[in-house]
Amino acid sequence: MERQELARCLRGWRDRLTPASVGLPTGGRRRAPGLRRAEVALLAGLSVDYLARLEQGRAGNPSPSVVESLARALRLSHDENAYLFRLAGHADPRVNGVSRHMAPGVRRMLDRMTDTPILVLDAAWQVVAANPLLIALLGELSAGPARDQNLLWRHFTGVPSRVVNTAEQDAAFESAAAADLRAAAGRYPDDPLLRGLILDLRRVSPRFESRWQERAVARHASSRKTIRHPQVGPLTLDCDVLTVEGSDLRAVLYTAVPGSSDDDTLALLRTIGTQFSASPS
Repeated sequence: MERQELARCLRGWRDRLTPASVGLPTGGRRRAPGLRRAEVALLAGLSVDYLARLEQGRAGNPSPSVVESLARALRLSHDENAYLFRLAGHADPRVNGVSRHMAPGVRRMLDRMTDTPILVLDAAWQVVAANPLLIALLGELSAGPARDQNLLWRHFTGVPSRVVNTAEQDAAFESAAAADLRAAAGRYPDDPLLRGLILDLRRVSPRFESRWQERAVARHASSRKTIRHPQVGPLTLDCDVLTVEGSDLRAVLYTAVPGSSDDDTLALLRTIGTQFSASPS
């Protein structure tokens, strides 16, 4: 299975490049988009025959040096590079399992930023911490079984949420989330909780399986969300994702445009406090 996945990814990554993007001549007609196999082989210092066997799933696991050469030739991102190592059967020597430890400095930030809803997640989208205003905004996310504390599990299994999305927004979020989870799997191939989450999501959610088959690899970026709060009403907020230095913990900050009606609504939520925070529905 890994060999076939490696073959599909190599072909897909080759198809998205153009000669100009890698400094090759652009002249001549091409029957298919992307680089020719011979061009990637040249850039990576490999034989065309060996690259063909890799792209057809007929070769054994490439060595770490070959993986690095392919990553450079295909202009892979850090996350894609880590995923390629995983597919080739090599763990990234720089990482171990998903870190779920929150340093004291992050805890202090959470305690002091009382006027901004903040949610802290690990690389598998597991809730690590949330401040009181975040709980007031979205409801309690860190209670119950461990799976119910995972944002992607909640989303793909239909757990009630105060976030309101159109079908198009849902599709965009799901694609980005699956790509982010695939990137995490590349960085932490031996983490049992992450592997179990992915397998279970693929089993129970056809939508997740469809997004997973897109084989995109990328970290989730900032976004905007509309939230329907049962007491203060709807508000649309910017969700900025900050990565904690030295770990893969992510702090998600929910803020409103200053002076907007959403800013007024968020101020009202600060005033009424957390007495309405128990249920996300």
